[in-house]
Amino acid sequence: MNEHPKSGPPDIGRRTLAYSLRIIRLYRELQKDSVGRVLGMQLLRAGTSIGANVHEAQGAQSKMDFIAKIQIGYKEARESEYWVRLIGEAGLVSAARLKPLSDETNQLVRILSSILITAKKAVRSSPRRGS
Repeated sequence: MNEHPKSGPPDIGRRTLAYSLRIIRLYRELQKDSVGRVLGMQLLRAGTSIGANVHEAQGAQSKMDFIAKIQIGYKEARESEYWVRLIGEAGLVSAARLKPLSDETNQLVRILSSILITAKKAVRSSPRRGS
């Protein structure tokens, strides 16, 4: 079923898009009260920003531009991790309902961190032009 058998798991672009859709569904569920609306909006902004920044990074103009966009995506993933945790601990959504989203958020943080580390190493190890 994978379009590219050797490509392994779904690419980060598709994965962050799917994550954004999950965030949107949760946001709609949080509209039941004023606290849910406020926290939901915070999560909506941070959670959907991850994919937007990954998408921009894929069209980066340079290695440093790529790193900058992935760094923002990473920071947004960390922020999303916080909002998901707060929403759960505040009892706005059941822990069971949030567990898969929380797990995916944690995985995205780790993946983006790994991408950042690899990209930064590549920049440090590449010969400098014009120096």
